[in-house]
Amino acid sequence: MNLRTAISLAVITVASACVAQTHPVPDSPKWLTYSGASDVDGKDLPGSGKHVVLVSAEQEYRSEQALPMMARMLSTHHGFDCTVLFAQKNGMVDPTQKTRPDDKEMFHDIPGLEHLASADLMILFHRFITLPDEQAAHVMKYLDSGKPIFGIRTANHGFRGDFHYKLDGKRVRFGEDVLGGSFRGHHGGWHREATRGIVVKANKDHPILRGVTDVFGPSDVYRTYGEDKSLPENCTALLLGQPLVGLNPTDEPNTKKEALPIAWTKSWTGNEGKTARVFQVTMGSARDHQSAGYRRLNTNAIYWCLQLEDQIDANSCVDIVGDYKPLKSGFNYPKLGVVPHPPHHYK
Repeated sequence: MNLRTAISLAVITVASACVAQTHPVPDSPKWLTYSGASDVDGKDLPGSGKHVVLVSAEQEYRSEQALPMMARMLSTHHGFDCTVLFAQKNGMVDPTQKTRPDDKEMFHDIPGLEHLASADLMILFHRFITLPDEQAAHVMKYLDSGKPIFGIRTANHGFRGDFHYKLDGKRVRFGEDVLGGSFRGHHGGWHREATRGIVVKANKDHPILRGVTDVFGPSDVYRTYGEDKSLPENCTALLLGQPLVGLNPTDEPNTKKEALPIAWTKSWTGNEGKTARVFQVTMGSARDHQSAGYRRLNTNAIYWCLQLEDQIDANSCVDIVGDYKPLKSGFNYPKLGVVPHPPHHYK
């Protein structure tokens, strides 16, 4: 090897090391990382320097497919550094794991929750999770940080009753108190009636709704408050969900069922007195993410959560990056083809 070659190799090695260090989370087989891209001229995209941590830990809606796709889109088109964490068993992403009370001794393992410390935004898509104290502590610390919180679908019933976060000595209900509403039942027909999004006219100029049209998903509308009540006053409803009579985009509305709020904003203040922006959307199955309107809603909400609403572009790219063939929702895992995979399977 001559001197020139040796110097060139040294430069490449140093440059590669610098690139590898740009993402705030080290590479690991336990999670996925996506470094934010630049535009075609090498300039920073709006999300440059912001770190989004997405947590997949549910058993029904194929979040293990949806969140990596979301991370690819955010890093490629918008410049965000993204980290995807998964609920795992023996190093495998396993959506078939039981929850309490089916297994009263059940604890879930989500490696990497310590990286919430470097997150600018936490996106949760979890369901009936029971965390060991040392992992739950990372989530609780984030709730006190004043940094924004984004909940998808089952996140509003994401923790079992042993999530011991307290505010002023009173136990906090994650769905009700933090996100603004917990699951109270399937208003739409479960796995029978899809959802059509309807913009709330009074809030049509909200930046999250900029360019949002044609929101559709095969998951049903959740009810998050009693039939004689309404969305809490501290929530701003952005999108209503109208149940349809079937699972296809062309199906008619089910006129026997009213449209209920499925996306809203609010704020949350934890024990340190720091106030965070909160966005909750009760759609969100992996197949809901096939809707460009739904992806734009979420992308805009991420900008809003991070106080980047002045950079929300109604025509920004929300195209899917890479192969995306999400499985159907449900619990019949053998029929649906749901089996455990290592994290890199979803990269």
